[in-house]
Amino acid sequence: MATKVLIVEDDLLNRMFYEAVFRQRGYELMLVDDGARVLDAVDSFTPDIITMDIHLPHVSGRKLIREIKRNPQTQHIPILAITAYAGKRDEEGIRRAGAGGYLAKPLSIESLLGEVDALLEGQKVH
Repeated sequence: MATKVLIVEDDLLNRMFYEAVFRQRGYELMLVDDGARVLDAVDSFTPDIITMDIHLPHVSGRKLIREIKRNPQTQHIPILAITAYAGKRDEEGIRRAGAGGYLAKPLSIESLLGEVDALLEGQKVH
């Protein structure tokens, strides 16, 4: 069964980049471009991992991460937070919200896949 990845990203070019990278790996994808639709997508798609842009229209990525991690049905899903605004305090706050991984844009294919692999491997251990 293919790994299911929920990609949450409002920028079209970034969404296309993530989609191309993950499709090459044979992952099953759902793409969401609006923070208001994320929680419904998590419920309907039941992803194995979520990549979450932090700066989204309508709802902040941090708020969504907290909501996903508070829900007993979804708290086990690893979340990779991705942001263009990378500062040490930002990373700490995002990790406190519940993100298991953190990447700053621009990012490389290698760093993206490395973080995703590490988060998925961590899930297999638990």
